Amino acid sequence: MTKATIYRSKDGLIRGFKIRGHAGANRQGEYDLVCAAISAIGYTAVGALVELCGIKDYSESDGSLGMMLPDDVSPDVSAKAEIILEALEIGLRQVERQYSRHLCVLNEEV
Repeated sequence: MTKATIYRSKDGLIRGFKIRGHAGANRQGEYDLVCAAISAIGYTAVGALVELCGIKDYSESDGSLGMMLPDDVSPDVSAKAEIILEALEIGLRQVERQYSRHLCVLNEEV
C-alpha cells in the first residue's frame, strides 16, 4: 500500500508532502496503473513547484517522493505553492476513493 502524508501548518496551509510505498495493485513485475497514477500526480506537483515557484528541494528514492516548503518563501510563492499542493491532495484523494486498498492519504500537522 502507498501512504501519502500531507503536512499542514496549524492554520491549515499545506507545508509539504511525503508519498511512500508501492501500491501493490498488480502482481510483482507487472505494470501497476495505480502506482503510476500516484507517481504522475506527485511528480507533476514537484515539477510545478520547481518550474513555477523555484522550489527545487525535494527528495526521491525507490518508492518515496517528498518535499517541504522552505520557511523563507515569499507570500507570492507561498500562494502559488498552496494551489499546487492543494491540487496534489485533490488528485491523490480521487485515486484513494477508487483504490482505497492501495492508497491511504493522511493529513499531519507540522
